[in-house]
Amino acid sequence: MFKKSLFVLGVMMVLFPALAIAADPSAAQLDAGISSLWILVSGILVLLMQGGFILLEAGSTRMKNAGHVAGKTIFTLGLASLVYWAVGYGVAFGGDASESLNKFIGMGDFFYEPNFLAVDGDGYPSSIFFIFQLAFVAVSLSIAWGGFAERAKLSSYFIFTLVFCSVIYPIIAHWIWGGGWLAEDGSQDFAGSTVVHLSGAMAALAATILLKPRIGRFNKDGSANEIPGHNQVFTALAVLLLWVGWFGFNAGSWLAVSDGFFGFVAFNTQLGASGGAVAALLVSWLLNGKADITAMLNGALAGLVAITASCAFVDPWAAVVIGLTAGVLVVFSTKMFEKLKIDDPIYALSVHGAAGVWGTLANGIFATDKLVEQVGVGKPGLLYGGGMEQLWVQFESVVVAGAFAFFTSFLVLWIIKKSIDFRVTEEQEIIGLDLSEHGNYGYPEQMKKTGTSV
Repeated sequence: MFKKSLFVLGVMMVLFPALAIAADPSAAQLDAGISSLWILVSGILVLLMQGGFILLEAGSTRMKNAGHVAGKTIFTLGLASLVYWAVGYGVAFGGDASESLNKFIGMGDFFYEPNFLAVDGDGYPSSIFFIFQLAFVAVSLSIAWGGFAERAKLSSYFIFTLVFCSVIYPIIAHWIWGGGWLAEDGSQDFAGSTVVHLSGAMAALAATILLKPRIGRFNKDGSANEIPGHNQVFTALAVLLLWVGWFGFNAGSWLAVSDGFFGFVAFNTQLGASGGAVAALLVSWLLNGKADITAMLNGALAGLVAITASCAFVDPWAAVVIGLTAGVLVVFSTKMFEKLKIDDPIYALSVHGAAGVWGTLANGIFATDKLVEQVGVGKPGLLYGGGMEQLWVQFESVVVAGAFAFFTSFLVLWIIKKSIDFRVTEEQEIIGLDLSEHGNYGYPEQMKKTGTSV
């Protein structure tokens, strides 16, 4: 017990130096210090999900593009951080706008300068909250890159990052999390099935429509050719990294530790992910006669995406149902997008789009009265006496946020296409983006042995 007390006091001295001279910190001060530490660790976990996205996109695409995938992810993370600090955070959470304007957009806190310490009445320093929210922006942006994979110029990543992180994502975040009009309606999106995942997926959809499919993906008769990724082990490791990071994503979104509710959120997160993995594997096995590993990996991610909105609102049995349904949905939606001749190399539209929609709507069905009271957002779902009201609000959130993300992304990318064209040439695509965009290979020794047709 003595060692634990020393540890807590040490943490407090680091996070809140002013307390170093306090002989007897209050329970509230101790709670603020521990909560601050948890939120910062959660933000770091979510930032580390970028490693998962690097491995996921690299493993799901061809060897000749692996170095490009890794490099542009780090570059856009850095650029997104600067853009969100300068503009995006103020749009999402700035509170200086008039009451009527604040329903639609935040205006304030641009070039954000947080207080050095936690302000009286706050449970954590605002600098920590900024880091946590920045990590969410980076995830949504990485999802959008799925629609760019293997055929977009590096310059298009630069331009789109500027707009997505300053306007598109922050406006949607403001509507639901920043006190905007969907928040006033009671929209339940605890950790971002809509704000983060659907927004990124709709940007990916806009990109893949404008870029058109990769060379060789579809035949003239409409039939599809598989373009397998070069490393399924990378993809599996990516899913594991993302799965672990999701505990920061969901449980960290409670922004407190004192009552232990974040543990319940983590519990539901694990159940949802597990249900998605199991359902996708079984469904693919039944459909194809073989247990499809890629489908199973996508099912795990779909379960995580779906439970993200509802992890704090539903009972454990419902978390399992939500995950299982997401696992089934991801298998069939993947086939649907293929029939529509939409080339989605990392399955962003199925995993983050379709599952994001389902996870958001699920609150309108499964949200319990007790958990709604605990979280303090919206009303119970259809099965718990709430009628259709909350389901309608969830539907409204999906339609409005999804449409806004798609059409604004489409407009920006259309302008890029008409002005500088954001797809590489046929020759550049064939030799790979590693060489055409960067002048070297992610696997230099291997490419020397096999040539550039990998």
